[in-house]
Amino acid sequence: MPGSTPMAVVEADDALWQEYQDLTVRAYGHRVEDVARLRAHGDARVAVRDGRVIGGGLALAVPQFFGGRPVPGACLAGGCIAPEARGSRLWSTLLEERLRPLQEQGAVLATAWTASTGYGHRMGWAAPSQVHSWTVPTDELRGIADRCGFEIVHGADDQDRERQQKLAKHWNGPWQRPSWWPDWQQAEHPGMTHYRFALHGRSPDGLLAITFDRDHVDGRRVVVHDFWAATGDVATAMLSFLGRHHSRIPTLMFQRTALPPIPLLQNRLRRAGAASATSWHPWMLRILDPAEAVRRRGWPEDLDLTLPLALRTDDDSPSTPLVLRITAGAGDLTPRPGEQHELTLTPRQFAHWYAGGYHTPAAALLDGVHGEPRSVAQLVRATADREPWMPEYF
Repeated sequence: MPGSTPMAVVEADDALWQEYQDLTVRAYGHRVEDVARLRAHGDARVAVRDGRVIGGGLALAVPQFFGGRPVPGACLAGGCIAPEARGSRLWSTLLEERLRPLQEQGAVLATAWTASTGYGHRMGWAAPSQVHSWTVPTDELRGIADRCGFEIVHGADDQDRERQQKLAKHWNGPWQRPSWWPDWQQAEHPGMTHYRFALHGRSPDGLLAITFDRDHVDGRRVVVHDFWAATGDVATAMLSFLGRHHSRIPTLMFQRTALPPIPLLQNRLRRAGAASATSWHPWMLRILDPAEAVRRRGWPEDLDLTLPLALRTDDDSPSTPLVLRITAGAGDLTPRPGEQHELTLTPRQFAHWYAGGYHTPAAALLDGVHGEPRSVAQLVRATADREPWMPEYF
C-alpha cells in the first residue's frame, strides 16, 4: 500500500541535504536559496521513507522579543513535503521532530511562516496579526513635511544591530537578530542600501534598508525591507526621504515584513486610497512550554494580577487548571489542580494572547476565549502594551 512504510526523521548529512534541496524545487516550483544559505545556522532534518527523502526543513535557534525581553525560540524555515507524499498527515510528525532538538536546547516557543493556517490552528498555532505588503506611488510621499531636520547618513555601521534591537523591544515577535543576520540579508538581497536618521548630536532614531527592483508596469521601484522608527517624527522623515526618489522611481513597495501592522503609511499619504495592500499568509506562533514562556517574557511593571485560568487542548479533553501571577514585571504560571478557574483558553488562544494579538476584551471573546468579561479584560491588559509584529521573513 502506498505510504505504508514508516517515515524516519533524521539529521541531514550533506548527501541527504542535497537530495532535500532537489526536492524543494519540485515542491515550491523554484529553487529555495535559503535552504542552502541557512543550513550552517540551523538544525537540518529530513524525512526519509524507503531510502528517499520525502520532506524536511530547518529549525533556527533565535530568541524573539516579547514584552521587551528575548524569549528562546525555534524558528522553522524552508520546510516542505514531497507532492506525492502529501495528504497522509506526515507534516505534524515532521514538525514535532524538527522542533524537538531545539526544545531540548531550551526553546519555549516556535514561529513559522505558513500558508496552512487552518492546519496550524488545529495544532495550537496562532496568527497574531495580519500581514500586508504596501505599494504606493513615490510621488504620494513627496513633500511630506519634515520639520525636525533629521540628518541622513548613508551606510551601515557596527552599532546598527544594537540600535535595531533597542527598537525591536517595543514590539512582540521580532527576532533578537543573530550576528549572521546582515551577511545573510546581503546575500538574499544583493545591493541592499542602508540609511540612518538622527537629530544633530543624537543617536539615530530611524533605520532604513532598501533595494531596487523591476516593476512590470512602471519599470523600476524601490523595495523597503527594514523600516525602524522610534517616533512619529522620524517615521515622517523616513517616508519623506523615500519620496525623494520620485523623479526616477515611480513606485515604492514595502515588502510584507517592512511595516508594522498599524496605519503608519496611510496616515501620511496626500490622497486617501493611494496605497494598495496585498495580503500575505501570516507568521504563526506556538507556545511549547507555557510556564517557561510566561517566566521568560517581559510584563508591565505596574501590573499586579492573580488570575485562575485553564488550558484546554480540545473540546473533549479535560482542562488544566493554572494560576497566572504577574507582579513587578515578572510572570509566573503555576499548576493548581482542583482550582476554580475564571477563564478557559485553547493553546492557540493562549499563543494569540501571549503575542498581544487581543487588543480588546471583545476581540478575545469573539475569538472564543471563555470567561467573565472582567477577567478577560484583566488578561488582555497584560499583553496589550505592545503590538505583535514579525519583521523577519525566513
